[in-house]
Amino acid sequence: MAVSPRIVTATVNRTFINAPYTAVAIKKVFETSNNFRSDFHVSPSPSWAVGAKRRPDGSILSKTVLNAAPLNGNFQRRLSSSSAIVDSSKSTIVPDFSKYRKNTDENTSRAFAYLMVGTTGALTAVGAKNFITDFLVNMSASADILALAKVEVDLTKIPEGKNVVIKWRGKPVFIRHRTASEISEANETSLTELRDPQNDADRVKRPEWLVMLGVCTHLGCVPIGEAGDYGGWYCPCHGSHYDISGRIRKGPAPLNLEIPEYDFESDELLVIG
Repeated sequence: MAVSPRIVTATVNRTFINAPYTAVAIKKVFETSNNFRSDFHVSPSPSWAVGAKRRPDGSILSKTVLNAAPLNGNFQRRLSSSSAIVDSSKSTIVPDFSKYRKNTDENTSRAFAYLMVGTTGALTAVGAKNFITDFLVNMSASADILALAKVEVDLTKIPEGKNVVIKWRGKPVFIRHRTASEISEANETSLTELRDPQNDADRVKRPEWLVMLGVCTHLGCVPIGEAGDYGGWYCPCHGSHYDISGRIRKGPAPLNLEIPEYDFESDELLVIG
């Protein structure tokens, strides 16, 4: 019966291994391992087989696992534990933090907390207000644009019966100093004759001063003053005729000349815009 050297070595060194099942095999193992006894100083009769239970034929009844002795001093220490009841109030020591406590009352702490919250809220509101103000200032029109928003006109420099053309927001503006006959003619025109019916009194704030945008309502051309079949303005692009009140009388234009926002600051100063 051949026995592997691994089984022989394991048996001599008393490690965890399944013991042979028959006495013949055990005898064969120890006969084979005689060459190892001088090196490891193992006794001829192994201690693990002394107390093993055997069958009537001499074979081992059960496998017995033995703890081999440690080969060196590095082994695990096992500590025993107890299930006895221990008083936790005596075994647990809680540190004393009384010297770290504040000596102030509850109202003082609450007042300080309210002060900090209120101060933080006020600073946040001021910062948000400044941010929004700066944002709106950057988004608003610049100084040069605001300067063109309004135009002041000296009325003393415009003689009666004459036109003046000024520039406002990139558009021409007609200012007419009308005579008494022109005012009478504008008022005597019947609304039934007009394509865009509108009374002359609704188009002026002072009868002698007519202020209009100089843009044709057809395709945006600039009409010519003191021209046309009605003595007012004439658009040479497509032949639109306007009367002395700037109302369309003939041609393809659908509407009267537009009236901008304006006001008289005094008898001699007109502000457009």
